[in-house]
Amino acid sequence: MNEIRVAILGASGYTGAELVRLLAPHPDFRIRAMTGDRKAGMAMASVFPHLAAVKLPDLVAIDQVDFAGIDAVFCCLPHGTTQEVIAALPRHVKVVDLSADFRLFDVDTYAEWYGHAHQAPDLQKEAVYGLTEIGRAEIAKARLVANPGCYPTSVQLPLVPLLQAGLIEADDIIIDAKSGASGAGRAAKEANLFTEVTEGIHPYGIASHRHAPEIEQGLTVAVGRPVVVSFTPHLMPMSRGMLSTIYVRTKGDTEATGLRAALAERFRGEPFVRVLPEGVVPATRHVRGSNMCLINVFDDRAPGRVIITSVIDNLVKGASGQALQNMNLMFGLAETLGLEQQPLFP
Repeated sequence: MNEIRVAILGASGYTGAELVRLLAPHPDFRIRAMTGDRKAGMAMASVFPHLAAVKLPDLVAIDQVDFAGIDAVFCCLPHGTTQEVIAALPRHVKVVDLSADFRLFDVDTYAEWYGHAHQAPDLQKEAVYGLTEIGRAEIAKARLVANPGCYPTSVQLPLVPLLQAGLIEADDIIIDAKSGASGAGRAAKEANLFTEVTEGIHPYGIASHRHAPEIEQGLTVAVGRPVVVSFTPHLMPMSRGMLSTIYVRTKGDTEATGLRAALAERFRGEPFVRVLPEGVVPATRHVRGSNMCLINVFDDRAPGRVIITSVIDNLVKGASGQALQNMNLMFGLAETLGLEQQPLFP
């Protein structure tokens, strides 16, 4: 295949930097433009010294990019800023948007949760939700893919297959999720200072986190009727990683063994989703730096209930890695390209 010319919009953030790291060894994609807003005019090596060995263009403003010479765009801009930018791109450009701007199918739901009207409602109709293992066929044909949020990825991967198989109740789902501080982005925020985060843990967005409607949207599609979940995220004193502990009620006399077997069969042959053997507990340190999702299921002491645990790296499978997995599919490439690296440990 000829060289595929890539632009990363918002390359000065954590997800943009992670995309550069993943794309550096890619055999087909070549980074030809990167934007950085406040970092425009700077070399990437001065913004992220760990990427100094990668040959890269300097960061520029978005209006300085000649998109006529670009084939693929990864959009890592802040929520609420992406819709108008993508609407102005040439139609030949394929886009994976890592913001939340195209994730919610209903524009009224988007306005309710994000506080402003959707700026590209016609384009929203074209967008395909990019949970790769669930929507692979649609993603492969798409021009615009809305990359899922990190929490929704960790939650939907185990829950959607179980709901589709009719093995768990849709009306009794409790999600206790925990994320590293990189999920809040790189912008300076007092609440994310080391002394504010370290040696503690706290919930946030209680009953109001913007990933709730995204999770519910996916589960609603899975069962064909509205689903509402109890979802509480927590901030952990670590740089990256995400753990979702999910409490569900089973249907009939199904136990953890049955759910585990169903998930193992559903994800058989998947390169990035692994259902662990009985009794093995997923840990964020076992997926760090990788595009992996590790899942397991345990019987609860409460009759008829099971506990599902799911771990990902929020910056890779929860963002940039899944974005690259999707873009590979959109260009007819092996979806593992650029994502073969194993987790970092310790």
